[in-house]
Amino acid sequence: MRYSWLDGYLMAKPAVTKDFKPEWNWIRYFIGGKMFAAVLLDRENKPYYINLKLEPLEGDFLRGQYDDILPGYYSNKQHWNSVNPDGAVPDELLKQLLDKSYELVLAGLSKKKQQETLITTYCGLDCTGCQWKEPCSCSGCVSTKGFPFHCNEEPCPVALCNRNKGTLFCGLCDEFPCQLLTDYSFDKEHGDHPGGARIEACRTIKALLKKKLHKRKT
Repeated sequence: MRYSWLDGYLMAKPAVTKDFKPEWNWIRYFIGGKMFAAVLLDRENKPYYINLKLEPLEGDFLRGQYDDILPGYYSNKQHWNSVNPDGAVPDELLKQLLDKSYELVLAGLSKKKQQETLITTYCGLDCTGCQWKEPCSCSGCVSTKGFPFHCNEEPCPVALCNRNKGTLFCGLCDEFPCQLLTDYSFDKEHGDHPGGARIEACRTIKALLKKKLHKRKT
């Protein structure tokens, strides 16, 4: 497959999980428990299709423009499309299509489910793939009300700030990005790598929430 960046690109999106379906030999990518993309493998475990979801009219248009975009294999052909993993679809276009598939499936979730999926922490960190999640029975500072696994006696200051203000997470605060969040994000010992990553994550989540609200109005 010439799109060697695909797995890293998808897993970098907020709250994405993946699994392997051995009965189908598919690597599947999920948001909120719903599949939005898949890499279909043959008997030699080589990709033969990349499946993604699009609005029906856009899917029909792209199938007419690119020989390497086909009706979804083993899927609802009105909504799903299959891309040749060794074809001529430009990388940037495929990234755009994967973005649209992610956002389309996200938009199908209820507002409550979307918030629960995207906002697991107040500061923007994504707990989905955290290595301490299961060993420490920690589901993030939002569900633990400010007491993630590394906070025993005192709540996380960032979480406490949000809870006192009644904000869902830092990205929706009028003072975002404040000095407290910035200090945490750029802390040399415990901060982000690269610095500022959680601030950018907050911006991404906020943008996704706004897109969801816009879709509901129309």
